[in-house]
Amino acid sequence: MKKPLVADISLLLVTIIWGTTFVLVQNAIDFLEPFSFNAIRFLTAAILLILLLVLFEKRQLKQLDRKLLLSGVFIGFWLFLGYATQTIGLLYTTSSKAGFITGLNVVLVPLFSVMLLKQFPSRNAVLGVLTATIGLFLLTMTDVTGLNKGDGLVFICAISFALQIIYTGKFSSKYPTMLLTVVQISTVAILSIISSFIFEDWKQSFNPDILLTKDVIIALIITSVFATALAFLVQTNFQKYTSATRVALIFAMEPVFAAITGFYWANERLSYSALVGCILIFAGMIFAELPSKKMAVGKLNRTIKDKVS
Repeated sequence: MKKPLVADISLLLVTIIWGTTFVLVQNAIDFLEPFSFNAIRFLTAAILLILLLVLFEKRQLKQLDRKLLLSGVFIGFWLFLGYATQTIGLLYTTSSKAGFITGLNVVLVPLFSVMLLKQFPSRNAVLGVLTATIGLFLLTMTDVTGLNKGDGLVFICAISFALQIIYTGKFSSKYPTMLLTVVQISTVAILSIISSFIFEDWKQSFNPDILLTKDVIIALIITSVFATALAFLVQTNFQKYTSATRVALIFAMEPVFAAITGFYWANERLSYSALVGCILIFAGMIFAELPSKKMAVGKLNRTIKDKVS
């Protein structure tokens, strides 16, 4: 099986994990404040990854230098900023609007790829992005109201997640996967801890009545191990084999899986427009996977040239 296909399938599995854990996180932050929850979640994931690094990939520690450290911190900063601005933005805007605006990173990724990396998406990828964006609107925008400061914060979140995707792709091919992931996740953990001290009642994190609540424990275990440690390890390892635009399109499936999970687990209703939106997002991902005519013609011309020569 070709590496790009394996990469896309692996990233889709990561998206399924993120989508299906959305309900768990929502239940958990009813008891534990968001920054505190992320602090424990990412710290637990960082400790787990460090243990795996020391036990199985200890040789990677020899490659730890200033450039790798700065690269991991840089990616981790954008990941943290994405979570932070989304969390604060949700205080002022609706979850449906936040879901759509966050999903706009599917548009921002190819735009930033051109601006920052001079990487131009294929025609099929552009078609996939447009289709998925329409699908996101139909899936998430159950109410259309005027813009507010919460929407602006969530848009910063979309920018942050887009940059995290782009720079993960850039640095993942240069540095060891496990080591780069450890630095990234540790950065998010440290910044989340600082934020919880500044913005929240961090003492709740040490309150057994809250921390040992069933919903909190289950959410922390599943998100720390699967939705953080495993998920970002997979992203860092496999993104080098595919394009940032395709990664963004695959990640656009997250609200689809979140909607399906909410339907089955939380008895949430799916409207007809939401169902159409899910189908369009899936179609957008498929469009991006189709080989472009330009590539096919190029391969045909090379084949003819080889036969002639």
